This record gives sequence, C-alpha cells and structure tokens, in this order.
Amino acid sequence: MLANFRKNWTALWNPNMYHGWGKEQNYFEGWYFKWVDPEEQIVLAIIPGISKGPDGEQHAFVQVFDGVACKAWYLRFEASEFKPHADQFALDLGNNYFSAEMVRLDLPNLKGEIRMQALHPWPKMLGAPGIMGWYSFVPFMQCYHGVVSLHHRLEGSLEFEGRTISFTGGTGYGEKDWGRSFPSAWIWMQSNHFGVDEPICLMASVANIPWLGSSFVGYIVGFLFEGELHRFATYTGAKMSASYEDKGVRVVFYDKKKRLEIFAIPAAGTDLVSPLSGEMTGKVNESLQATLEVRFEENGVERFRGTGRNAGLELAGALNTLIG
Repeated sequence: MLANFRKNWTALWNPNMYHGWGKEQNYFEGWYFKWVDPEEQIVLAIIPGISKGPDGEQHAFVQVFDGVACKAWYLRFEASEFKPHADQFALDLGNNYFSAEMVRLDLPNLKGEIRMQALHPWPKMLGAPGIMGWYSFVPFMQCYHGVVSLHHRLEGSLEFEGRTISFTGGTGYGEKDWGRSFPSAWIWMQSNHFGVDEPICLMASVANIPWLGSSFVGYIVGFLFEGELHRFATYTGAKMSASYEDKGVRVVFYDKKKRLEIFAIPAAGTDLVSPLSGEMTGKVNESLQATLEVRFEENGVERFRGTGRNAGLELAGALNTLIG
C-alpha cells in the first residue's frame, strides 16, 4: 500500500505518468496520440489504456482511429499485459511501447515506430502540476485530464493496412484522461494546422463537472502561439460563452486582457469507445476532419486570425447544459 501511495504521489506531480496504482475497480486511464503525415493525407489517433469495471473485470486496450476513412478499431489485451513504468511516462502493452518521445506498434493492422521531437509540454507551475491547475489535487473528481505535448515533430513510418506511410516531417499532439467516467456532456476540440510554419496548437475542453452533489461548467483551454501558451480556464478566472449557429458551435473565452473566439464546424467522424464507471462501454463520436475558425485578441488588438485543419472535435451528451 505504501509503495502504491509513493507511485501515485509521484504521478500527481507528473500527470503524463500512470495514476492507477492500487486501483482495482471503477477506474480507467488512457493516452491519446494524434499524428498527421506531412501531406495531411493521413490523420491517425492511437489510444492505449486500461479499463477496470465496477465488478473488478479488467482489460487493457489499444484503440486506433483512422480520421480520414472514419474507421476505428478496438483491440483488447489481457490486463497483465499492461505494464506502466513507475518512474516515468512509459508503458509496455503486449509488444507495443508508448512514451512521450516514442511509440512502437505491433498491431494486426498497424506496425512501426514513430518518434516525437521538439515537444511542447504543458508548463508546470507552483500549485499546478498540469492543465488541471489546482483541481489536480482534488481527490474526488470524476475525470482528470492531462496534456503530454501540445505540438511536436514526427519521424518514422508505419505499415498500415498493407501500405507504408511516412510520418517524417509530420505533426503530432498528445494528451490523456484518467478517473471513473467521462462527463455527462462535453465539447472538445484540437488542431495544430493553421497554415503557419511556427509551432501552433489550440486545444479546448468544456464539460459538465460533478461537484459535491451538484455540478458546474468547467473549461480548460490552451492556445500555443508565437512561443507562448495562452491559458483560459475555470481556475484562472476566465469567462466563457457558447452558442449554436447554423453550421457549428461558437465558443468564446475571455479575461481582462485576452479573448479567444472559436467557431467549430463539425465533419464526418466515427464512434469511439469511452469509459463508464471504468468500463469501456460508452460511445462518443469524434471527427478528425473538423474545422476551427479562430480569432485571438490581446489588449483589444487582434493578434491572430486563422483556420485550423485536421481538427479533432467531440460534441457529446446533453450539450444544452453547456451552451446558453
């Protein structure tokens, strides 16, 4: 028990690491690797993880999402094949290996090695080890979120359904979730492709958060632009407004100095498996072909206006609880 406490304490300050030491039921944890080849013809999401249901049934998995073909595969593994490292973010899962810097895959329809370089991790701050801010220390949250890297370069290739695909020169993004279940409603969006040469990333998550018998709308947003991460979050005091429009959803985040406006336009997607009380029995529709129209202002001056391609987008659950 003491050994598990020490491992989980280390992970608390390093969100990328595994957080489930000693947890045997009502628990899930998964990492999300998004890769886009340099020609932007292939967009893949690879999601390894562990599921521990209410009855103690456990299995590991790798979920593969082909965002262009709108197809997904859910591959089950024995829980004993899930072997996270205790001192760093590294995971052995069968013959597969995952870390922030490298992924090696040996799956029936996907084999090869991808290396991630020039990572942009979410910065750590005093009292805020990751994107969750001080909520990282709240022990009863339904779901926790982490960002492994906002933007990075890719090297390597994959054998994917009978063809060789080079990802060298492509762009990647990585995040993770852990806890009991996904929220009852959420909006999630992410893109790295805005037509500029410099590293740029937008990720935004809005969700209905259970809290002490009630709930509130919480949000965490990061906009990496010109080498600076601009954050908007419930815990930073930022405000949010959201509305439906004919073609999509408009979300605005703002504080005293900055304003970030996003118009998310859905596109074709597919259903991915999601957690409910630790079991992977839910479904969420995700697109990797959505479009994000973005406008960023600071001190009343427009600093950026652009459109994000190859965007991940999820609009899930009772969205009326999030959108006024």
